[in-house]
Amino acid sequence: MFLSAFNASDDGYVTALLSQALTSDVVFWGPLGRSEGVEAVERFVLDIRRHPAGAGTMVRCSAVDMPGEWARYQWVFTTPDGGPRLAGTDVVHLRKNRIDQIIVFAGDIEPAP
Repeated sequence: MFLSAFNASDDGYVTALLSQALTSDVVFWGPLGRSEGVEAVERFVLDIRRHPAGAGTMVRCSAVDMPGEWARYQWVFTTPDGGPRLAGTDVVHLRKNRIDQIIVFAGDIEPAP
């Protein structure tokens, strides 16, 4: 549900999809720091959906690794016509089958020297 909010056919569906995936007090650690609540995550998703290069596609590109209530997966966001591409990893914590914490790691990690 969380990743499907990025690909919703209309901005109006984003809130409903996020509300199904997230707890109301979700803590979101994104590229710009820490924020709380579904509304904060919704702002982030809508910003991505309104990328200057056009509406892109967000897909999970790995299996979900889930030891207990923590999970991680890799994703890729691609804009139309081969535009900018961004990949990353999300780490999420689940409470009663909903995400209550999200940590977004965008971009690749450089190899160790």
